[in-house]
Amino acid sequence: MRPTQTPFTAAVTGLGLVTAAGVGAAEAWRGVTESAAATSVRRQPELDGLACDFMYSIDGLDTALLLGVATQRLMDRFSQLAVLAAREAVADAGLDTSVWDGSRVAVIIGSAHGGLPFYDEQHAVLAAKGPRRVSPKLAPLTVVNGAASSVCMDLGARGPSFAVSTACSSGTLAIGTAHQLLRAGVCDIAIAGGAESVCSRLIIASACQMRAVSTRRENPAAACRPFDADRDGFVVGEGSGLLVMERPEHARARGARIRAGIAGYGASSDAYAPVAPDPEGRGIESALRTAMSDADVSASDIGHVNAHGTSTVVNDLIEATVLHRTLGSHPLVTSTKAMTGHTLGAAGGIETALTVLALQHQLVPPTANLDSLDPQIPVEVVSKAARPATFDCAVKTSLGFGGHNAALVLTRT
Repeated sequence: MRPTQTPFTAAVTGLGLVTAAGVGAAEAWRGVTESAAATSVRRQPELDGLACDFMYSIDGLDTALLLGVATQRLMDRFSQLAVLAAREAVADAGLDTSVWDGSRVAVIIGSAHGGLPFYDEQHAVLAAKGPRRVSPKLAPLTVVNGAASSVCMDLGARGPSFAVSTACSSGTLAIGTAHQLLRAGVCDIAIAGGAESVCSRLIIASACQMRAVSTRRENPAAACRPFDADRDGFVVGEGSGLLVMERPEHARARGARIRAGIAGYGASSDAYAPVAPDPEGRGIESALRTAMSDADVSASDIGHVNAHGTSTVVNDLIEATVLHRTLGSHPLVTSTKAMTGHTLGAAGGIETALTVLALQHQLVPPTANLDSLDPQIPVEVVSKAARPATFDCAVKTSLGFGGHNAALVLTRT
């Protein structure tokens, strides 16, 4: 199928990453590419007694110092992470917020759960101390659009701003939506991606009941193992990944460095089941083919895929099968979740930023903890060490509970 409109490539001029693999784009890239990098998987007191009592956390991040105590108290942690990522992305893009036209700046940030941990905390307050002790800040701190709102206020962005909440595909859909807004001329600049921080006993307990998360408690650092024959579920992480995207003529006019391009976007729904993907993978295949058509590229053009790759038994196999069916066996596939954790609604933002860096460095990060590739996985998955490669086009795929699928095509500048 040919594109229904003129191909449009949004210029990626800035990246912001706050992850368990590293804080800052350079540190996060080092964390996912160096085989000796240490994972920051930690047992969490809030999760004591659960089959999965660990997650990827961002250690040593003093948000009160970085944001100021008063400002920090007006945001849930997922919003704090988004503001820090947005500040880095805007600085990386060389933008001066004191002189830009804020009315032409859009902010679209995806999140699956928003400020759910604060809900947990306030529910406990209600039960123990009564309604008069419940915080009046509950609603503004916990709404899913809190990250987008906080970034707008912090940077003075006054253009279209909203949240995308499609479970684990939220960040990718947010970037795709930004691509569409820029193409339509609604804005000149878009800050887009995802943010999540869900150290929630309730959520993790439910995930344990679903058998979606790893219970490899004896070695948490090796628990997340995408595409491995011995995988048993994902491990939750926290973080934020945001891109500054611009209309290409806007980026060129101000002499901006263009890191990469977002050339195509596709989205679809499985319409199949609340938590299980279509067993034939028809939804993610449709999203991928739409993104490729939108970018006007063919399967032979794609050299690298940053896969959703959650480390769940069924999902990894379905996704890999679709990638092989759609792209063949030549693209180098990786999942970076074994170094960042599965950051749910933030995953697409973080992983798209990492794909931009892969294009820039011409280097594919390894899939950590992949000791023995599942023999049913039909694609070439990079493991053990980062692999140098030459490629001008890459793909990011995402799948979310509820059957929400998204795919992006990225191009090298």
